Amino acid sequence: IADASVLGMSDVMNEIFLASGIAMILTTIMIGQLTAQINAANCMLDFINTHFMLFSTYVSLFIEFSGLLHSVYLVQIIFSKITGKAFESNEPPRTGLQNVFFWARVIFSLGLLSFSFAVTLKALFDGKTTMWDGVPEAVSVIIFFVLMCFVGMMEGMQIALFAVLKMP
Repeated sequence: IADASVLGMSDVMNEIFLASGIAMILTTIMIGQLTAQINAANCMLDFINTHFMLFSTYVSLFIEFSGLLHSVYLVQIIFSKITGKAFESNEPPRTGLQNVFFWARVIFSLGLLSFSFAVTLKALFDGKTTMWDGVPEAVSVIIFFVLMCFVGMMEGMQIALFAVLKMP
């Protein structure tokens, strides 16, 4: 249809929210993630006591076992060394075999993270993104890093807010 307008929004709003995918991202976050987190914070036992949560727990345990996210442990160790503060753990010290398995997963995770980072930067520098026409590739990279910092701050704030929620 030639002059159709989605929800009566202007062309600029359609370009920002619909063509770039921001509307889908916001919908996914609000429906898929935010509701579950709020329910989990207020009704922890009711939220955990479901078959889907059991499935989610097993998937999370598998991802943790696979070492996919073990690069985070390296960051924890580095910050622990920098601050001179040992991190506390209720687990006994790792054996030699467990140590080898742990560091192998850390290296695997770093390799995967580095590969993903390289692919993302290559796509940004080649202009293979949904960025608006005319925006230079360097600006796309800067926007990427700004958004990554923003996401990191929001995750940190979310953790802090849930920690405050649990305070007596």
